[in-house]
Amino acid sequence: MKIALIILLVLVALVGIVTAVGLALPRNHQATSRITLPQPPAEVWAVVRDLGSLLGTWKDLKAARRLPTSPDQDGKETWEQNAGGFTMRLVVEESDSARRLVTRIDAPPDADFGGRWIYELEPDGAGTRVTVTEDGWVRNPLFRTMMRVMGTHKSVDGYLGALGRKLGQAVRPVHVE
Repeated sequence: MKIALIILLVLVALVGIVTAVGLALPRNHQATSRITLPQPPAEVWAVVRDLGSLLGTWKDLKAARRLPTSPDQDGKETWEQNAGGFTMRLVVEESDSARRLVTRIDAPPDADFGGRWIYELEPDGAGTRVTVTEDGWVRNPLFRTMMRVMGTHKSVDGYLGALGRKLGQAVRPVHVE
């Protein structure tokens, strides 16, 4: 009984410490990573622009489907994805063919996280430089600590690695400050 109480107190203390660390971390974050692919921008854009194209390539992406156009999204293209164990709606805020795509998580006010991803494609010789920026926020201090421990670039790097695999390339994302 005494050992169980000690274990319980240690667990409560750990949760308290992790929460305190999370409260000290900023709510907002930004993570930018980049890769270069040998394919031309139009070919890379075809994959980037289809928000379901990395199913089976990106291990975090379990499901993706385009939703019917909805008046509550001002007629903007909306997708539903299950990524990283979370189901979320993504709204396409901007799409500039073969150059720039901006998606936003349609997060309710009480959501644990939200934000947007900015995809930028630039010609690089015969290939394409792809830069992805996650401009996000995490409300829950426990999740903030987890994100910091796992790395703020984890999702973006995972996406870029999957994009490279989809196009037959082994890539190593470079973090951009």
